[in-house]
Amino acid sequence: MAHLLLLEDDTTFSRLLNSFLSKHGHKVQICSTLKEAKAALNQSMDENNPYEVLMLDYRLPDGNSVDLLKQLRSEGYRMPAFIMTSFHDVRTAVNAMQNGAFDYITKPVNPEELLMVLSEALNKSHISVEKVEPESKAGKKADKTQLDFIEGNSKISKQLYEYVRLVAPTDMSVIIQGESGTGKEHVAKSIHRLSKRKNGPFVAIDCGSLSKELAASELFGHKKGAFTGALMDKVGQFEAADGGTLFLDEIGNLGYDVQIKLLRALQERIIVPIGSNNQVKVDVRLIAATNEDLMTNAANGDFREDLYHRLNEFKIEVPALRRRGEDLNIFIQYFVDKANEELGRNVQRLSKEVMEIFHTYDWPGNLRELNNVIKRLILLTKDEEATLNALPAEMITAMSETVPKATGSDLKALQETHEKEMIEKVLQEVRYNKSKAAKLLNIDRKTLYYKIEKYHIE
Repeated sequence: MAHLLLLEDDTTFSRLLNSFLSKHGHKVQICSTLKEAKAALNQSMDENNPYEVLMLDYRLPDGNSVDLLKQLRSEGYRMPAFIMTSFHDVRTAVNAMQNGAFDYITKPVNPEELLMVLSEALNKSHISVEKVEPESKAGKKADKTQLDFIEGNSKISKQLYEYVRLVAPTDMSVIIQGESGTGKEHVAKSIHRLSKRKNGPFVAIDCGSLSKELAASELFGHKKGAFTGALMDKVGQFEAADGGTLFLDEIGNLGYDVQIKLLRALQERIIVPIGSNNQVKVDVRLIAATNEDLMTNAANGDFREDLYHRLNEFKIEVPALRRRGEDLNIFIQYFVDKANEELGRNVQRLSKEVMEIFHTYDWPGNLRELNNVIKRLILLTKDEEATLNALPAEMITAMSETVPKATGSDLKALQETHEKEMIEKVLQEVRYNKSKAAKLLNIDRKTLYYKIEKYHIE
């Protein structure tokens, strides 16, 4: 039985979820506002009975759950949370994942999908230590079932993995940059798998889920009694990764004091556990990932410039899925095979209509979103062919509302299509900061909002 907190202002929906989850053995606390949820969280911690998973509606009477996630993370709460939102808010869900959410599901919520995501959340850890198998001599196809990624055949994918193979045999520190969901951890595993450290551990840490108070302890360890709650000695993840690779995901979330310790560890290959005077030698290769521009953050004083340059011995940019069109069919087939195996299904093909939508949609959540949508699709498909019926209705509606590509000699339609594509491109480049987008497009904000509404840009 899991102790869950459900934050949902729709009382009918929350009662249905409570009844359904209770039948599956879970204990659910229902809150309808952010204020109620915060009070419930504080009470659960005071009673030493913390919630294991948070289930959060996005839009609430007194704010939104992304702001709640930011606050919880700053205060040291580390339980996994997932967002429940409409399909039109997928970009919001992606933003929530950048701020600490584990996953998201779209409304109307499918019961089987809810149980699947909840099970994954209950098994979630912010630190994973694993053995990444080296590349098989039999070739890449033999790796497909063994490794949780696939490379792709497009020009941009080939360039990406050319860089991976170039830097892997070295001991250079690497920054992997890319949007949320593009597969940065998979790239890091590829580097480790092809390196001289392939037989050592691969330790992955989600820096976004580390509280400011405990981040140094997680990385460098501590001695018993070093601070309140330090009841025994703890080995840090630097030591756990000795002889292997340490992967720090969303490194930009680390506090300034931890950044100082990290810089010293990289320069001197020595760490000092909290509360200890003894230096510990470590042999670790560091790979960092971020969906931010660390150079800009360093210039703004939000990230140490000396640490940035120490990490940036080699940088790899992971492209967004919308830039990897030639690879889409490969990724679709891979995720279909993976979901069939995990869910015990036998879906052999996706219908023509489903494939058309997949190729039209812009996938703001990238590979993670594609994986989630396909997993849901396979879960809801009992036959060998997956059809539109298994897609979220909102996804189909969104596709029907998009501005069609203009053909022939319709000059106005051609101009509008070009304008829409230009606005989307600029918005993506500035991560949907509308003030920056308006400035780059040389229009005022009011005009930009009008055009966003006109072209149904989300």
